[in-house]
Amino acid sequence: MMSKLFIVPTPIGNLEDITLRSIRILNEADLVLAEDTRKTGHLLRHYKIDTRLKSHHKFNEHSTVDYIVSRLKDGENIALVTDAGTPSISDPGYLLVRACIDNNIDVECLPGPTAFVPALVNSGLPNDKFCFEGFLPVKKGRKKRLKELTGENRTIIFYESPHRLLKTLNELVEYFGPDRKVSVSRELTKIHEETIRGTLYELIKHYSGKVVKGEITIVLGSK
Repeated sequence: MMSKLFIVPTPIGNLEDITLRSIRILNEADLVLAEDTRKTGHLLRHYKIDTRLKSHHKFNEHSTVDYIVSRLKDGENIALVTDAGTPSISDPGYLLVRACIDNNIDVECLPGPTAFVPALVNSGLPNDKFCFEGFLPVKKGRKKRLKELTGENRTIIFYESPHRLLKTLNELVEYFGPDRKVSVSRELTKIHEETIRGTLYELIKHYSGKVVKGEITIVLGSK
């Protein structure tokens, strides 16, 4: 009997953002694959879900894919979650999904939270067409990718860590100019959520000298 892999989005901050269907799937699954079992364990305990957890993250996904596929082939239903948001979107998940498809195992992705959608809408920048870039390369290929993006006519969305935010904004000035419109969303759905809008120059001035915390989404306006 062939069962199914469920891709289950989890809240990016506020635990109330999980869907009723996601709660049901996490309850009914034979196993939940989690990027960090401690964080997912907190979520499951909050909703009184006692499904068994197994670690599945970027450091072990290559070595565990075959084992997970074999369990699915044996008839188990397995749910994949990440620490926050939708698996495979700048998080582990792609390799397992591809392996399931190659083995004719059903894959079903539930709708749910992801950080870039509210950040894009909150930005006030054009959102009819956009380019989701995710995390830029940290070192190798970073400058090359930024240069390639200078020809992009759509709104561009980046994920960034708080300690690299100011560096990234300065790099964006170098490639896109100080007057390019930009929006930075931080701690989306959490108590200290904020969105700062302006030009690249204005946001560099705003964040200079500040200690920045939380998850960061940068929305860069088009030409």
